[in-house]
Amino acid sequence: MPRIAIIGAGCSGITALKNCLERGLEATCFEANSDLGGNWIYSAAPSHSSVCETTHIISSKTLSAYLDFPMPEEYPDYPSHEQVLSYFRQYAEKFALRPHIQFNVRVENAALRPDQSWVLTLSDGREEVFDFLLTANGHHHHARHPPGIRENFTGRYLHSHDYKHNRSFAGERVLVVGSGNSGCDCAVEISRVAQRVAISIRRPHYIIPKFFLGKPADTFNKGLQYLPAFLRERVQRLSLRFQVGKYADYGLEEPTEPVTRSHPTLNSELLYKIRHGKVTPRRGVSRVIGNTVHFTDGSSGEFDTIVAATGYKITFPFFAEELINYEEADRIPLYLRMFHPDYPSLLFIGLFQPQGAIWPLADAQAQVAAAYLAGDYTLPENLRELAEADSDHIEQEFTKSKRHTIEVHYHPFLQRLQQELRKVRRPTPNAV
Repeated sequence: MPRIAIIGAGCSGITALKNCLERGLEATCFEANSDLGGNWIYSAAPSHSSVCETTHIISSKTLSAYLDFPMPEEYPDYPSHEQVLSYFRQYAEKFALRPHIQFNVRVENAALRPDQSWVLTLSDGREEVFDFLLTANGHHHHARHPPGIRENFTGRYLHSHDYKHNRSFAGERVLVVGSGNSGCDCAVEISRVAQRVAISIRRPHYIIPKFFLGKPADTFNKGLQYLPAFLRERVQRLSLRFQVGKYADYGLEEPTEPVTRSHPTLNSELLYKIRHGKVTPRRGVSRVIGNTVHFTDGSSGEFDTIVAATGYKITFPFFAEELINYEEADRIPLYLRMFHPDYPSLLFIGLFQPQGAIWPLADAQAQVAAAYLAGDYTLPENLRELAEADSDHIEQEFTKSKRHTIEVHYHPFLQRLQQELRKVRRPTPNAV
């Protein structure tokens, strides 16, 4: 029986482990932290890439749950980080995962041998050999900093990676750079205590409320999946116009591309804060001199603190750079976002950014992976061609940027994985 190593016991790692064990495979998961949950383990101190104090998920509980393990009925539509972590722990207990996880053990190095097996060097000094390696270490831990800001700003600078709560911002003038989900959350929370808050937005961007007609936004959009693409896009635009009105009325630029061309920002409070004068929208940053920030529209402002919510680099610190290095990659050609054409014994679980929740999609990926490792699923012969086609599809579907290198549409991607699971030679336990 092959020996399988899984790196990371976050949301993707625990479902990878669960699905391997259900296939009767010998799998060991290595986790650097003292508990499972990855970035959903909140810590007020600088540490791993944890959620902040007030984080709630931005996808509904219905469409965020693992495929065979619903979230508790009593959970709200958008559970808090404490509830999410409790859910992960319940999942681990239900499927008896903890005995197979080695906590407080970091994988320092993963070296590929000529026979395609892996030698893992562990933080406790051990070396172990495995036939297959599944990486589920996440992609929200190596901060990407905007050029020219940190170097030239004389006030306090931090990345949203290090933002935990708003208490240290009381009475300050704060600029948040970036209008993704983290940026908008930071701007809203900091505005509760700061003297004033501005948010720098480089390009037109959709800010989408979390509810429409009394339903979570993603459950509403799920009902649109059966419409032709051109009609679905019109309905989405029209529904946003009913909810929001014109973005120009908030001092924001009007997006012209389809809603699904970029990763959505779901936030019901930012537009409210803008119209109440608590958050001021600004254009992109052109230069920084001391405490003064100049914007691309010619305006400027003085700030005490800058919070850069500018995303993350995709890193695998345990791989040699000549083996895997995606830090500045514009394309990451992986079949089904998981199979590398050069390394048949290496699989990636959760290395994608969905327009929706990652957990059920990682679960479906893990089912495919476990079937492959058990010998019940065969990869196509033209794997390299299909991996490149995956990246071609991303470039066609989404605005070209580092932010969208691994972007996927939730429902079509889940359907692709479901199609592959139908090719498995013996039934997949709890298959989607």
